[in-house]
Amino acid sequence: MTSRQMVLGMQFSGGYGAEPGAWRLPGANLNSYTDMDQFVRYARTAERGKVQLLFIADTPVLDMDLTHHAPRQAIEPLLLLTVLARETERIGLVTTASTTFTEPYNLARQFKALDVISHGRAGWNAVTTSTPAAAANFGSQIPPRAEKYERAHEVIQIVQALWGSWEKDALLLDVENNRYADMDKIRPVALQGRHVASRGPLPIPPSEQGQPVIFQAGGGEYGLEIAGRYASGVYANPYTIDDARAQRQALRDAAKRAGRDPDEVKMLAGFMPTIASSRTDALQRRRFLDEVVDLGQRVRYLGTMIGLPLDPDQLDEPLTTQQLAAAVPSPHDPRSARALEVAREGWSLRDVLAHGVIDYHPVIAGTATDVADHMQEWFEAEACDGFSIALDGFHDGFDAFVDQVVPILQERGLFHEDYEGPTLRENLGAHEQYGLDPRVSEQARP
Repeated sequence: MTSRQMVLGMQFSGGYGAEPGAWRLPGANLNSYTDMDQFVRYARTAERGKVQLLFIADTPVLDMDLTHHAPRQAIEPLLLLTVLARETERIGLVTTASTTFTEPYNLARQFKALDVISHGRAGWNAVTTSTPAAAANFGSQIPPRAEKYERAHEVIQIVQALWGSWEKDALLLDVENNRYADMDKIRPVALQGRHVASRGPLPIPPSEQGQPVIFQAGGGEYGLEIAGRYASGVYANPYTIDDARAQRQALRDAAKRAGRDPDEVKMLAGFMPTIASSRTDALQRRRFLDEVVDLGQRVRYLGTMIGLPLDPDQLDEPLTTQQLAAAVPSPHDPRSARALEVAREGWSLRDVLAHGVIDYHPVIAGTATDVADHMQEWFEAEACDGFSIALDGFHDGFDAFVDQVVPILQERGLFHEDYEGPTLRENLGAHEQYGLDPRVSEQARP
């Protein structure tokens, strides 16, 4: 049995699942987008499986055609997580909020309020915004990349300072001496940067974990610096073990450069399982899920991945001998080698696509053992510290993962049997922090 244990996060999207066609699955609640009882059921199921955290990715824009697809985003992440905070006890509650279009005082107040309400289970995925349509919702434009990340540094530091604006023993609740709090221990932060500022303090005392845990998602040099300086958890999108190892090492190096212990930062690799009683049944499920997507467009895109001019008329046929001989995986798309590998097995193009070869995370469509095998291979190869699980459909996927996959991981000594404590910081194994991290504040941007 290994002493190293994986961290698991379960993704929430618009309420139905990670695949666009999840809302059509037999048995799915068609009102899941707005039905809080459904989200409570999913959260309690994940908590029953001792999953460390729930994660809501968010971009503040409606950026898709709803004619055939359900919304990708939650109706409002922080409000949804507040509902779940009252209906769960141990599982972490993490969501995205933009450093580009949100003021640090608002961020600090909202996330610390969630942290107090949940008794120390909140996490903030601090990311910049790069979607012009989202910027338009704030009457603005996307700033230049360097400026956007300079602002992100300022926002995160001011937020952390505001979180620490009450000393830990400032709240007295001393009835006998008529003293509610010690105002000498509740002080303004008075931080001014080039882009944002805040006087403070917050009107909120510390939570059981002190303050929310910071997460980060997004690659590149700028994103890596944000993660290395501030994050305890990082959402990554590697498609191969080699790529994952490289990303994880780069992350650990960034943490070390910032004066932190690299083990403090956990990289969660995105993963999209489809769980069924057999691989045949799993593939059939994914064919059904694909019925709402433009398969013609996907066939053409598959062609660019493997260097062939593919026609949608070939959707229900495999690649010909001549096509296979001419096919070459694109060096610019890490998914291409897997796409060609599946095509060479003789599947029709419809089935090649059903294998998830152009999904944004690796896909395993098969039994619970198949899913656990993939996770074990990546984890033991030190390609990640855990996984961010994007289930294809929520209404039956949460139960399938918790009841079938989690016990296998536990039997193999890869996943804990119970929560380490009541807070997200404890269950993630994150370092203790209250206010700014003194190891990195010396290099502060504001």
